[in-house]
Amino acid sequence: MPEDNNQIAVQSVIFPSFTAMLRYLVGFAFIVIGVSSCRPKVFTPKQPGYFRVDTPMQHAYQPFNNASFPYSFEYPVYGLIERDSAFFREKADNPYWLNINVPQLGGMINLTYKHFNNKAEFDRIVEDCYNLSFFHHEKADFIDEHLFRTAEGASGIIYVVGGNAASKYQFTITDSVQHFIRGALYFDVTPNADSLRPANDFLFQDIQHLIQTLHFK
Repeated sequence: MPEDNNQIAVQSVIFPSFTAMLRYLVGFAFIVIGVSSCRPKVFTPKQPGYFRVDTPMQHAYQPFNNASFPYSFEYPVYGLIERDSAFFREKADNPYWLNINVPQLGGMINLTYKHFNNKAEFDRIVEDCYNLSFFHHEKADFIDEHLFRTAEGASGIIYVVGGNAASKYQFTITDSVQHFIRGALYFDVTPNADSLRPANDFLFQDIQHLIQTLHFK
């Protein structure tokens, strides 16, 4: 009999009760959870996003043909025309400066008209417009020049400005006789090439249509 009691005692030491083991496992689990919760959380920054730009469903145009103006053209039906009295602190030297506002996109196509009588005046106008177009050079990644000629014989240059410049698209057009127009696309927000890309691309098609339908009287 004594030998049996000793055997039972040894077994009790080697094999603890089920309740004791359960307490041990629960305690260990709480320790693991506590250690895991003390680890610093990893922060994953989100990629920068931009507000969605809702462009008009399709391009559509209407004529601008004011009898008192020395030129006419077609412009978007979602655009509003107003006379421009001053721009970039430069006072209009004639009443034929216009803004084509596109409220839906917060954009504006600015048109400044110049009349010249001789080659010296023409050369001065061209130089002024060239300097104004390259005024954005410091903030531009590049400036590409594209020559064009319209079906009516007018000619000019389209400037494509890369980077976060104030105006991505600018142009000049003239009949080389007495009429000269400079145009530029602007937005009423801080320039950002990525966020403005949809609006810039959409309105550039309207600029090209304006150029091809422009008629000097």
